[in-house]
Amino acid sequence: MANARILWADDEIELLRPHIIFLEQKGYSVETAIDGSEALDKVRNGRFDIVFLDEQMPGISGVEALEKIKAEFPNLPVVMITKSEEERIMEDAIGSKIADYLIKPVNPNQILLSLKRNLDNKKLVDEKSTSKYQQEFRKIGMELTNNLDFNEWIAMYKNITRWELELEKSADEGIKEVLFMQKQEANTQFSRYIERNYCDWVAGKGAQKPTMSHTVMRDKVFNRLDNSDKPLFFILIDNLRYDQWKAIQPLIENYFHVEDDGIYYSILPTTTQYARNSIFAGLMPLEIRRHYPKYWVDEEDEGTKNQFEGELLGEQLRRYGKNVKYSYNKVLNLAAGKKLFEQMNNLMQNKLNVIVYNFVDMLSHARTEMEIIRELADDEVAYRSLMLSWFEHSSLFDMIKFISQKGCDMIVTTDHGSVWVKNPVKILGDKAVNTNLRYKYGKSLKYNPKEMFEVKDPEKIFLPRINVSTAWVFARSNDFFAYPNNYNYYVNYYRNTFQHGGISMNEMMIPVAYMKAK
Repeated sequence: MANARILWADDEIELLRPHIIFLEQKGYSVETAIDGSEALDKVRNGRFDIVFLDEQMPGISGVEALEKIKAEFPNLPVVMITKSEEERIMEDAIGSKIADYLIKPVNPNQILLSLKRNLDNKKLVDEKSTSKYQQEFRKIGMELTNNLDFNEWIAMYKNITRWELELEKSADEGIKEVLFMQKQEANTQFSRYIERNYCDWVAGKGAQKPTMSHTVMRDKVFNRLDNSDKPLFFILIDNLRYDQWKAIQPLIENYFHVEDDGIYYSILPTTTQYARNSIFAGLMPLEIRRHYPKYWVDEEDEGTKNQFEGELLGEQLRRYGKNVKYSYNKVLNLAAGKKLFEQMNNLMQNKLNVIVYNFVDMLSHARTEMEIIRELADDEVAYRSLMLSWFEHSSLFDMIKFISQKGCDMIVTTDHGSVWVKNPVKILGDKAVNTNLRYKYGKSLKYNPKEMFEVKDPEKIFLPRINVSTAWVFARSNDFFAYPNNYNYYVNYYRNTFQHGGISMNEMMIPVAYMKAK
């Protein structure tokens, strides 16, 4: 950082004059102090960007000065310099949140490196990340022209998500806009890929098909039940995107080793009613409706659409011959979360414990309806940050810590993701048409079929046929459906909200991570 102001406190400061001259030649401004008391006075009365503290000084020691500085100026970087390599001194200093730790004798390049690391780190990281992405941009673009299979699309999505997270705090708005546009292009190609292959996947045609909602329990959970004598916890966080999983993963990794950081494909529509019922039933929606009519509620019918997930899970376990004791719990609010956490010991008698935690989905809907949430999560980065802040202080995180303490394995997943919608697509229908912005079905829909994925026979994709002429349409990428009536109001209200139900990488390619307790 050019023109940074340094305070260097050392009782032998005159011996360090060559170092100070070196730093001044590099453009830094250096002020000195000969003991801890003088250093404290100067910090209180001046503005410094970083402080170098000698650990052994007469009067107030470096460690004592460090504690006082951090109490009054917690964000001021302090570098401790000492002759001693004694572990206790290092632990005291590190426990007081030092920015760096150097052992005497120090040379000018060590000091310069510490300054770069603490003062120029963000700028250097930004520049390095921007440069790396610029090199990667062409490679990603070339890969998008290839005929990617479902595994290659997963790798593509993981790579783009990695760059989103790496560049999210960059000051270079231009490079972030380039990444956003490249992701839009990837979503366009992904939508075409899904339209070409989805019908064959759900029909079970061909040898190559991904794990999907109706096969995720079979592929990712049941094989784990036989590998441990301890309970397996299956935690489904409703509407958790892969980038949000990557945001909370570092917190979870304090307690678990992530053995398999996987992605599976949600079925269409990418909504709770369809995708989550399919997860627990191990069947597509049309099959649930046919085989378990008492557990299926059509969209136009009254009543909760996911009230029989526990029963569907039991049916699936029986079909696969898994005669195990299991529990199913759904958390819909703060009080329910706290109550379940208090009862966690009771779950240890089960072989399989399923916990559905509904927060992210509520956050997504609240962001659409509540102005204050819109302001708190006005873009992708803020949306991730808000979710991360909730998770860190949630009863769900407490449950995860408990599971780790008990040495149990855990799977974290979701039912679908969401996408930040930008582009309105006109559609016309009668009052009976469903309200979702990313998919529509009905017998009198009017639309341009080139602007969406059209399925005239819903049974081809194992969705219920409400009547003979019912068609289903799905929005692609960042599109959302808008009615011509009151069009401008409708578009302005829903643009830049997070929606789900359609085809995009964020909605369809979703995390399923298996981990073992540390």
